[in-house]
Amino acid sequence: MEPGKRETWRTTMLLAYQSLGVVYGDLSISPLYVYKSTFADDITHTDSNDEILGVLSFVFWTLTLIPLLKYVSIVLRADDNGEGGTFALYSLICRHANVSLLPNRQLADQDLSTYSLERPPEEVADGSRVRRWLEGHRSLKTALLVMVMIGTCMVIGDGVLTPVISVFSAVSGLELSLSKHQHEYAVTPITCAIIVFLFALQHYGTHRVGFLFAPIILAWLICMSALGVYNIIYWNPQVYMALNPVYMFKFLKKTKKSGWMSLGGILLCMTGSEAMFADLGHFSYSAIQLAFTSLVYPALILGYMGQAAYLTKHHDFDSSYQIGYYISVPGTYCLLF
Repeated sequence: MEPGKRETWRTTMLLAYQSLGVVYGDLSISPLYVYKSTFADDITHTDSNDEILGVLSFVFWTLTLIPLLKYVSIVLRADDNGEGGTFALYSLICRHANVSLLPNRQLADQDLSTYSLERPPEEVADGSRVRRWLEGHRSLKTALLVMVMIGTCMVIGDGVLTPVISVFSAVSGLELSLSKHQHEYAVTPITCAIIVFLFALQHYGTHRVGFLFAPIILAWLICMSALGVYNIIYWNPQVYMALNPVYMFKFLKKTKKSGWMSLGGILLCMTGSEAMFADLGHFSYSAIQLAFTSLVYPALILGYMGQAAYLTKHHDFDSSYQIGYYISVPGTYCLLF
């Protein structure tokens, strides 16, 4: 989208559809491994189900506060001339305060840019205390640039690691139809082949990749929502009680140190949320907001609630893989996933 150009509702719908295949791939697949990672330690399940409902409460409020409230409602509005990402925020700060250590204030840069680096005289005279503080200390400018570099490196690292986790978790569904010996020699090679294929497609551009993977993610979100509704109705319609944040305190009180250690697994539920802001330049604020609020967020909540509803009625876990997502798929349909 060109900055300043008003998009039509058809363009917004098209961009929202494309964003499913580019922005929400990792975030949509997170239900495959969140519960499995969280309950991997020595957390026992009691008849009160406080452990399972506590994890669901953590997941619900994490998705609500970070992706929905923080990114969709706040961070996406802090775009830099239509662009998002860590360096976009840094560039935005540098145009409102003289804190840049990069040569972005040369005349050639201003001529090529679609915005002006100059500030109004009254803004300079009435500068905020924080801005004057940053402008007066070179060490703070250096620290700001280092933070930007670290943030960018973390996003790159996340972009390398999370596809591997997502694809491996998706392929691990084969373990329900294979023996342990077959699983050892089948899942890893298949995962590697899919990863190579996915990265080989990147050079075709966001437009083609979005159209290619959007129907796959759309079908996955619809199936996950339907399965979540089924499990809620069939296994435990009262699972909605976990939306009460009191269950988070009950979970920590019962599990103690093991509960604190398991919070790292719960954190995986928002894996890929940063892509909403990092990929803002490829799409638009309204498109990303529409896709997340109308489809991705409700589907994720239903998916997590449905899996939790199933787990509340099945406490006899013989191995860690049995708390994966696919075990909650009813009957022989698990083989289709």
